[in-house]
Amino acid sequence: MAAVVYDFSPSRAGEHARNFLNDWKGKLVCDDFGGYKASFELGVTEIGCMAHARRKFFKLHATNKSTLAEQALRYIQLLYEIESEVRDLEADLRRRIRQEKAVPVMDMLHAWMSTQRDLVPEGSAISKALDYSLKRWAALSRYLDDGAVPIDNNWAENQIRP
Repeated sequence: MAAVVYDFSPSRAGEHARNFLNDWKGKLVCDDFGGYKASFELGVTEIGCMAHARRKFFKLHATNKSTLAEQALRYIQLLYEIESEVRDLEADLRRRIRQEKAVPVMDMLHAWMSTQRDLVPEGSAISKALDYSLKRWAALSRYLDDGAVPIDNNWAENQIRP
């Protein structure tokens, strides 16, 4: 049974996330919200949300027609195309196909991002987009090893929107 629990908090203070998650241990697909960090140290596994990483490049491309952001979006689109292929498969088969098809794309994306990061000016909008993904690379890659974990948390976030 799928369920969504929405716990409203009056602020974005980390204590609210810690109180809500309490002693829960599991895999949390999320953005880089600092309120989750303590939970990761206590046994919650951080799974990075690819949609949040993608959004950094999308906004940059939409605003400035950045060719670097466009290239990042192309790589990320390949990952979503693979997810579309495996969406209705059993978790183990989904994991195997991700390993076969998505891991090489992620490796190329990481190499490309690392190269570009060395070339772009510190503090630029593209450096910030690259830094977001590179800093979270381990978390963004974890979905590849578990077919039961989604590439992003779009489904859950869309459940709370009117």
